[in-house]
Amino acid sequence: MSELLELKNVSKVYSRGLINTESTTALREISLTLGEDAPTILTVAGESGSGKTTLAMLLLGFIKPTTGQIIYRGRDISTLRGRERLEFRREVQAVFQDPFAVFNPFYTVDHLLWVPIKRFKLAKSKAEARAKMDAALTAVGLRPEDVVGRFPHQLSGGQRQRINVARALLLKPRLLIADEPVSMVDASLRASILETLRNLQRDHGVSIIYITHDLTTAYHIANSIVVLYRGAVMEAGDVETVIKKPQHPYTQLLIDSIPWPSLDRRWGQNEIIARESGGVQTGCPFFSRCASATEQCKADPPLFKLEAHQTASCFLYKEKPELEPRQLSELLPV
Repeated sequence: MSELLELKNVSKVYSRGLINTESTTALREISLTLGEDAPTILTVAGESGSGKTTLAMLLLGFIKPTTGQIIYRGRDISTLRGRERLEFRREVQAVFQDPFAVFNPFYTVDHLLWVPIKRFKLAKSKAEARAKMDAALTAVGLRPEDVVGRFPHQLSGGQRQRINVARALLLKPRLLIADEPVSMVDASLRASILETLRNLQRDHGVSIIYITHDLTTAYHIANSIVVLYRGAVMEAGDVETVIKKPQHPYTQLLIDSIPWPSLDRRWGQNEIIARESGGVQTGCPFFSRCASATEQCKADPPLFKLEAHQTASCFLYKEKPELEPRQLSELLPV
């Protein structure tokens, strides 16, 4: 199977200061692969500061990795120029978190949809362009007559977010990066937006990397999941297995933090430890908060294969077979 997207040991380090330089590792040697012939939805989950948005910016080519390569359809995206880079921009689209900030408030919806059609020469006439707009809006559950001609401030947050998805759909992307796409819309609208994303994957063959801190939406939309903490993979695998039977202490803490509709179930049953880490960026990133940490955790834990579709980076499972980072994607179901 040919590869649509491949991350090879990608790391990103941010530095600040001219004399006393300080550095922060946002991503630690991430390796992932998405197949071109099997569109899927992969969730990247973790709390704020785990490196999720940095990963999105890297995948979109907005920033460059400090080490490693990002390969799209056989080409390193940092080397793309001219027509190839334009094609990459068309095929890899994004839906961002804030539906209130991505639109120019001085332009109507039809103008916002017309710009990518014109930029990428997707229609030969205004009539054809309008037909494409209407089809894209209808595909995301909007009635064209309700939104065309209106300004962004005249629309709800859910409508704006679905227009974001429609704008991406116009370009017939191969890959969609959805960075917290439902975190700023009403709960009543989240289900419809998530269903729209599932329809893109199922009906239009679009692979989606769904970035979120919300494991409940991840459970309902994704086929597989990668859990990040401070830029490193803590656990990964089949989304149902990882969420129902989490093995890494950090994933267990995330699951424990989900608000359940039960008065008999208390939050925070897992203990949180706060110990000094000394500012060292080696070893397990979760060491300073882990109740199960030992001296061994001051070394970098590899990925251990727990089940056919589950792996965790934790020395609690040191008796299990080790995985190379490049083998991670082999455990992720499509």
